[in-house]
Amino acid sequence: MFLPFLVGIGSGLSLIMAIGAQNAFVLRQGIRREHVLPVVLICGLTDAVLETLGVAGIGFVVERAPIVLEIVRWGGVAFLLWYAWSAARRAMKPEVLVAAEGEAGSLKRTVLACLAITFLNPHVYLDTVVLMGSIGNAQGDPGKWWFAAGGALASLVWFFLIGYGARALTRFFATPRSWQILDGVVAVVMLVIAGRLAFGGV
Repeated sequence: MFLPFLVGIGSGLSLIMAIGAQNAFVLRQGIRREHVLPVVLICGLTDAVLETLGVAGIGFVVERAPIVLEIVRWGGVAFLLWYAWSAARRAMKPEVLVAAEGEAGSLKRTVLACLAITFLNPHVYLDTVVLMGSIGNAQGDPGKWWFAAGGALASLVWFFLIGYGARALTRFFATPRSWQILDGVVAVVMLVIAGRLAFGGV
């Protein structure tokens, strides 16, 4: 069951590493050292719960309608290809992440902002519930649960890494070249996962 666990880690990291509002928010809090622990816990645990629900929910449906797995699988392939293309386009036109400056915010305001960025972003549901759920169910049983565990671990490690390592990474992420490399890696990994889903079903 070690392979599904590794696939879960790789898939989870590939989906959350791309530049976006959530990562930018976590990095901003980390750079300013403001309420980092609540922020990384909210982001990481939310991903973990949604990924588990995706695996459990889709698995429940598939048991009663196996064709649903095929529909979701090819939908996942299409989404992965689109995601890979988007990452490749970002790599060709890299951006610079600059943490916003301003007065220190209260814990309540920071938590509410983090919840809004997390739950009001439709990509969160596409990435965790739909995509991770479809890839996870392709691992079979009990492999899908190892996949979910890998995805959950990847989310927690990533958000803790960028939250608490933000100070050390400030210079690196301030250059367009760094994001170009990151998005290039994401594009390649997405293509590989899409190929595995399309031709191997795993």
